[in-house]
Amino acid sequence: CEGVTAEYSQRPDGMIGVLNTCRDGAPGGEAKVANGRAKVVEGSEGAKLKVSFFGPFFGDYWVLDRAEDYSWAIVGEPSGKYLWILSRDPTPGEAVIDRHIARAAALGYDTTMIRRVAQPPA
Repeated sequence: CEGVTAEYSQRPDGMIGVLNTCRDGAPGGEAKVANGRAKVVEGSEGAKLKVSFFGPFFGDYWVLDRAEDYSWAIVGEPSGKYLWILSRDPTPGEAVIDRHIARAAALGYDTTMIRRVAQPPA
């Protein structure tokens, strides 16, 4: 998938709506959508979530670091197997990306498997 986006919203039931969209094969490819839901882990001050895209099964989704204005976030889960670098800017520049990758590595995550996705031109 390319042109990946994630949108979060407050749901009426108190959970968080999660809408992930990606484009098949290229930033202009056919859209694929995954709807999910998340709940904040009690006592985590909003930094840890349980996310589900498949019925009653929830996985860990931890906000490891973020900008004060939420313009970017580094998200992972406790096994270190999954890691996401999220940015409101679809093309933040190499220096910014490298800084986030270095921060994720400093947090103990294996960054060698990071796959950068192509985004549509701004």
